[in-house]
Amino acid sequence: MVRNRHAVPERIPEVSFAAPVGTPAGVEVMPLAELRARARPGALTAPTRPAFHHLLTLSSGVLDHTVDFTGYTLEPGSWLWVRPAQVEQWHDISRAEGTLILFEADFLDPVTAESAALHDPFAPVMRTAGGEERAALQLATRHLRREFDRAQGLPPDVHVAVLRHLLAALLLRLAHLPGPAGMRDGEPAGVFLQFRDAVERDFASIRGVEGYARRLGYSPRTLSRAAMASAGVGAKDFIDRRVILEARRLLAHSDRSAAQIATQLGFSSASNFTKFFRQRTGASPIVFRAEVRGEVPP
Repeated sequence: MVRNRHAVPERIPEVSFAAPVGTPAGVEVMPLAELRARARPGALTAPTRPAFHHLLTLSSGVLDHTVDFTGYTLEPGSWLWVRPAQVEQWHDISRAEGTLILFEADFLDPVTAESAALHDPFAPVMRTAGGEERAALQLATRHLRREFDRAQGLPPDVHVAVLRHLLAALLLRLAHLPGPAGMRDGEPAGVFLQFRDAVERDFASIRGVEGYARRLGYSPRTLSRAAMASAGVGAKDFIDRRVILEARRLLAHSDRSAAQIATQLGFSSASNFTKFFRQRTGASPIVFRAEVRGEVPP
């Protein structure tokens, strides 16, 4: 998330949740066909930052979606979870059918929010389910969609409670799909979680693996093994990727100069920041900013 956000001119708008009239506040469930009918021309293809959760799954077709400058391709059986403050961009939605679930974090009870990792900025954007897990998720989605569309004579507060429980069941099942071996319980995952959280706190001031190793009491080699097992990259690459993500967000969301961003991210000079950014993205900060905003590079 961009720091000092209120002092930064926004280029990518933040979208607040607004429940349709006559529906429960805090959640909305709709087919993609309804989204197509509602959307103004060009509205979906512009980058936005939702202030609420987006959960999307397909029943047929293929859909491309961009989240935090990374492209994802959805097919039936895959789930896309966009969290508040992430930047998303829709692409062509005419080739797919499915269900979109929008909800605010406080619609769910605190225990569910914790168990489903609603506030985890590192949670995977896309997950894929097969076999019995896929069938269970499809059933949970159909049940939630049916209850949202029809209160079936329930009092409003009871209807909200039913939706809350059904959404909780779906999210808990989705959040606990089996992940990569390195993310299962055990020593590598435990070390990685400590490293990951330390990087999230200190990436703007500590960019060397040795600094995190000293702070956490592990060797640099242990951190690198844990990062490779859990994230698929070494510890240094994991740190650099977090710095690059923040740089991209700042370049896309604000009108700060490269020098100002360099200072915020702990670089000694704008030229060092530019060199770091170019080596890891293939483009200069100015060219990246122009491309993400649809402008002509200088």
